[in-house]
Amino acid sequence: MVQAWTPESAVAMGRRIQRLRQERGLSLSELARSAGIGKATLSGLEGGTRNPTLETLYAITGQLGVPLASLLTEAAGEVRGAAVTARLLEVFEDATATTELYWLTIRPGRVQHSPAHPAGVVEQLTMIAGAARVGPRGAERLVRAGEHVSWAADVPHTYAAVSDQEAQASLLIRQPHGEADATT
Repeated sequence: MVQAWTPESAVAMGRRIQRLRQERGLSLSELARSAGIGKATLSGLEGGTRNPTLETLYAITGQLGVPLASLLTEAAGEVRGAAVTARLLEVFEDATATTELYWLTIRPGRVQHSPAHPAGVVEQLTMIAGAARVGPRGAERLVRAGEHVSWAADVPHTYAAVSDQEAQASLLIRQPHGEADATT
């Protein structure tokens, strides 16, 4: 069951962002600047008074070197971006990587721009219904229902439905463990 953002989930996420930022010795200003977001936005997220977009969360996690799932909780439910709604289904940990499994809904008429993830991150998308162009910016591939594609996600990449219908997909994001996320 998907739950909406609650004040409690916003506060919990804010505490996680603040803890990760402080563990890395970054000031609020430094993280906001490197993530390309406003200091007031980051402050509001850390204080639990703002609900983030998918774009904002990826900008933050990219600079912190952690998977998106490290900020989400079951109570967080869906995270919405310009064209994509992502719902975290599961997180798998092994000795070498964190793998996140998401259910994606790609809405028509817009393009989701995802920033580069840390080095070594790979995304694997399986289209369940509809069709979309996905992958590294400038090298996107058309994926139809029943098809699968993967790409190195350490470069900016996009998602766009190719018709006037929503596309539904599963997305695996595998992020190797490294020094940046050793404390998560």
